[in-house]
Amino acid sequence: MYLAHGHAYIFFSYGAHFMLNVVSEPVGTAAAILIAPSNRFKAASSCSAHRKTTRLLDITRGPPDAWPPFQIYRRHDGLDLCAPGSLWLGETSPPIGPIGKTVRIGITRAADQLLRFYERGNPFVSGPKRFLLPVTPRKKSSFG
Repeated sequence: MYLAHGHAYIFFSYGAHFMLNVVSEPVGTAAAILIAPSNRFKAASSCSAHRKTTRLLDITRGPPDAWPPFQIYRRHDGLDLCAPGSLWLGETSPPIGPIGKTVRIGITRAADQLLRFYERGNPFVSGPKRFLLPVTPRKKSSFG
């Protein structure tokens, strides 16, 4: 995670799934963005073969479920995703809809910070649906 921005950071989550992140800061600063596959991947038929289902929502409901068909493993850790190769960043087509933000899922540190971004109205966004509602900041009480 300390490489230059644009590099892959792969980690093994809960001893069960490889997760793809993109390093987002300069060399030496640990920061990355978790990438969650969605219904927009053209490889949905490949996903269904690996997941033993044809229901698209089951294939792409979250990063641990969607990445295995793409065969992203530790060997991809450190790849420059801005260079030609077996794994790279590209543009979406068609463009995505409005972007929402909410709290992150499954963490305890900074759990109240709005650092999770998603496409509003996309049924393939993982997590509790209450996170997909507009977030209204709480007003501070005059008592404390």
